[in-house]
Amino acid sequence: MGMTFHDARHLLSRTGFGGTPAEIHSLALHDRQSAVEQILTTIRTAPVTAPPSWIDTPPPPLHHRRAMTAEEKNVFRRERHHQGQDLKAWWFKEMVVTSSPLTERLTLFWHNHFTSSLKKVKWPPLLYRQNLLFRRMGMGSFRDLLFAVAKDPAMILYLDTQTNRKSRPNENFARELFELFTLGEGHYTEQDIKEAARAFTAWKIDRRNGTFRIAHRQEDTGLKTVLGQTGRFTGDDILTLALRQPSAAPYLVTKFWREFISDEPVPDEVHRLAGIFRDSGYQITPLLRALLTSPHFWAPENRGVLIKSPVDLIVGTTRLFALPISTTRLLPRLSRQLGQDVFDPPNVKGWPGGTQWITTTTLLDRWQVLQRALRGHGMHGHRMNGHLHDRNRQGTRSVMGDQAPSWIQDSSLDDLQATLLAFPPVQPIPDEEDRGTIVRHLALDPTYQLK
Repeated sequence: MGMTFHDARHLLSRTGFGGTPAEIHSLALHDRQSAVEQILTTIRTAPVTAPPSWIDTPPPPLHHRRAMTAEEKNVFRRERHHQGQDLKAWWFKEMVVTSSPLTERLTLFWHNHFTSSLKKVKWPPLLYRQNLLFRRMGMGSFRDLLFAVAKDPAMILYLDTQTNRKSRPNENFARELFELFTLGEGHYTEQDIKEAARAFTAWKIDRRNGTFRIAHRQEDTGLKTVLGQTGRFTGDDILTLALRQPSAAPYLVTKFWREFISDEPVPDEVHRLAGIFRDSGYQITPLLRALLTSPHFWAPENRGVLIKSPVDLIVGTTRLFALPISTTRLLPRLSRQLGQDVFDPPNVKGWPGGTQWITTTTLLDRWQVLQRALRGHGMHGHRMNGHLHDRNRQGTRSVMGDQAPSWIQDSSLDDLQATLLAFPPVQPIPDEEDRGTIVRHLALDPTYQLK
């Protein structure tokens, strides 16, 4: 037995960026379990968007940078800044054109879990490689992903493992490993952090090519007591010890719950899912399968309760209406103005999300972005006096125009509403014939901000 239109819409919204009426109807032909299976098994990990031309450029030698004049350093900084903008535009384009939205959803999830930023790392090719790592391993083994991220050059720079010395251990990575990556607050001690930091003193970046290496002269081979165990632990040993802790699986499941179901995890169900996750050896796909087929995922009270992130709003709207964009650099710029600057999260904890996405200022900006897009100005615009304004009045397409997506005219009013909104609109649909006006009314309704 197939799903309802609302079921399919809910699944596409939570595992991607939503869908058109045709995509929703197509998925609704499946039952819930087979629809979930289709989404989980038809993903692609390699991006279809061509990367920027500079991604394989090695960092200049340290002695070369030290010999630069002030003007050369300014030019170098400007080049890196432009590369960072290229990288953000590349990811947004991939999110818009991908046939595998779950890949992008999980890549963004891991980017917000294992945070790194251009502002701190300062070498865009390393963030590009990290993004590929999340794509390649984001649905496989969390254990393997954790080990790879811990040795990832962008992470080594972001959390100061590069400056972690045997004579003067830097605790940043060890602290975030326990607090943010695996266990959560309250499941380790300050002494655990101090001792664990000693295990990572040899983990460095090869400055010649930007790859991971072991600096054996910096290796601390002494006894360490971490999480109740004592031994001559290496960095790999510390990662293994963290995953053996009872709090690891529930902590990670809770983060997945808040990403895919609601802001209020159900303790008994988290315990059940954590058992599945732990018993599978921390395999991510079985956890996602159990999560997406859970009665809590499909429960009416958990539909439309998550607020769209700026990326959700911008990418989902662009995909749904096939909006014209003059340059993909505008999309990350708009997202930054709405509070989500990809490749530059606010701090090591990432974007808090939830209700913090919406403030009086960002809500106004969200409406202005949507108004401009649906009037036919696409994703053109800039910021003036703290708010978003049109660059010009020459729209390229309106949802009322001849080039508007065909589903706007071809779908029933019920399908139009159900496609755009998880709930009935706050303001009743206007009593008129024009479909473009109706769609614009629905997209500007506060309920459109929910998924």
